[in-house]
Amino acid sequence: MGKAMKKNTKMSYEIGELDQYLFGQGTHYEIYKKLGAHKAKKGKKEGIYFAVWAPHAQEVSVIGEFNQWDRTASPMKRYEPLGIYDCFVPEAKEGMLYKFCIRTQEGEYLYKADPFANYAEVRPGTASRIVDIEDLKWTDSKWMKDRETWDHNHEPVSIYEAHIGSWKRHPREEEDGFYTYREFAHEAAAYIKEMGYTHIELMGIAEYPYDGSWGYQVTGYYAPTSRYGTPEDFAYMINYFHRNKIGVILDWVPAHFPKDAHGLANFDGAPLFEYADPKQGEHPDWGTKIFDYGKAEVKNFLIANALFWVEKFHVDGLRVDAVASMLYLDYGKEDGQWIANKYGGNQNLEAIEFFKHLNSVVLGRNQGTMMIAEESTAWPKVTAEPEYDGLGFSLKWNMGWMHDFTEYMKLDPYFRKGCHNQMTFAMSYAYSEKYVLVLSHDEVVHLKCSMINKMPGLGFDKFANLKAGYAFMMGHSGKKLLFMGQDFAQLREWSEERELDWYLLAEEEHRQMQAFTRDLLHLYKKNKALYECDVMPEGFEWINADDRERSIFSFIRHSKDDKKNLLFVCNFTPVARPDYRVGVSRRKQLRLVLNSDEKQYGGTGAERPVIYKPKKQECDGRPYSIGYDLPPYGVAVFEF
Repeated sequence: MGKAMKKNTKMSYEIGELDQYLFGQGTHYEIYKKLGAHKAKKGKKEGIYFAVWAPHAQEVSVIGEFNQWDRTASPMKRYEPLGIYDCFVPEAKEGMLYKFCIRTQEGEYLYKADPFANYAEVRPGTASRIVDIEDLKWTDSKWMKDRETWDHNHEPVSIYEAHIGSWKRHPREEEDGFYTYREFAHEAAAYIKEMGYTHIELMGIAEYPYDGSWGYQVTGYYAPTSRYGTPEDFAYMINYFHRNKIGVILDWVPAHFPKDAHGLANFDGAPLFEYADPKQGEHPDWGTKIFDYGKAEVKNFLIANALFWVEKFHVDGLRVDAVASMLYLDYGKEDGQWIANKYGGNQNLEAIEFFKHLNSVVLGRNQGTMMIAEESTAWPKVTAEPEYDGLGFSLKWNMGWMHDFTEYMKLDPYFRKGCHNQMTFAMSYAYSEKYVLVLSHDEVVHLKCSMINKMPGLGFDKFANLKAGYAFMMGHSGKKLLFMGQDFAQLREWSEERELDWYLLAEEEHRQMQAFTRDLLHLYKKNKALYECDVMPEGFEWINADDRERSIFSFIRHSKDDKKNLLFVCNFTPVARPDYRVGVSRRKQLRLVLNSDEKQYGGTGAERPVIYKPKKQECDGRPYSIGYDLPPYGVAVFEF
């Protein structure tokens, strides 16, 4: 008994045998509470406890402002079998900068940022900063309680994708002019509520060194970027969004990481977080390292990181970047640049297992949250449950729909009849996965043009085309995502180097575009027919999917109780269609709830009846029909 007591003398904050065992198994889901830098007390002394995983190192010390960056001042003790190093430094205080000094097997010294740091020096500095996030202030208990019973399958999800650093900027010449997390929270929440979005998705939150990577080359997975403030400021922003009934989704990048000297690459002088063989561990096109999904500790690092954002910072979902690059061993590689799996195939079996584990744990522990896959191929069962051999994601970005939709919308209307199926094809596979229809930042950069400038024609035609396109998108099955600036028809492509062109809202046509998008979003949010049967075939019904000569699409969205259904009619040519007949199955009157020809949207303002009574006149294979004067590029939505 005495020996047992003596053996277990570690302080509660220190790495113990159970911690090592669980981390070695890949199941220490709160390892971030042990590794990293944490306030602690040893006897009567207060200080900081440091711990780092560096199994290939000869020796490790912690250096920082507390010891004049002297690598001999604070040596760390090694623990087997995993090669974790730790030490307690009484002189270290909150706010101080630090790094780990790692002596490699070759005798070289590496100066690495803490992989588990919660705060970092503002770029171009690369040190970690000591911070205490144990007592963050939250007042979103109602939101968090309601989230436990929230089901995305039957609720509205319309996502505003935003990049904090280029949403708005202060006019400061000598500084970046970034809004802080707190400033952004107040202004963005007001905008999102007015427009009618349900969620915000934030690009580039985990710490990263290079602005031009937009946050997709991460060096600090556990640290909200210091560009916009402290971790406490970040928590304030999440809390404020929740208080305003706005869900928060973060972009999350478990696919790859950069080679920056202070980052994860060759962390302890040898491949640690990445696969050792360059054919497995490097992306030739991206110049980045690939995580080793077969290593338990690396999987643990990533899964605990996902839980960290969801549980520690109350985030409501993660959009997982570049899933396809993880699933395929030959992604972006030529013959000879990759290694097949044990069956000779190109599937990364370790990444598949990682996704099943990740999604089971995150969603199992956090009911009502979402894991969203940015997966660009036809990989099967991305949103199926792991027990049915699925990857377990909540939703998948519908890249096929996005591609077909944008290609169709770019066409001169004269040629659209030859590509009519590009707008109907997505419904043939709409229930193979649970989808988000996306018009993201990727579609408005790198000479792809902004959404408005993808549209053919000039002036009125461009705006009318885009309104018709957005209406079609909002009526189509699937959740919705729109990148910032595209709701008011930003003219220039997006750049992280400047704010959105908000000055365009001084022009009437951009205000009209914004008003139309706003009313579409509110229509979506308040009508169950547009979201509660998204994953059920009975939720969508084509009226006429074959009117290719006139490039008109008509369809119905059904609610579960079949009350307050919505009929959409969308005209994609500049030709007016007086008394356009649309077939209906019942003699129930229809009420016009959205008309794109109203003056507030830039239309003619021609008067139309609000109530439409079907005639016993067969059309579209249905016994009744209504006639509607469909204007050029006109959209009409009826409730019945």
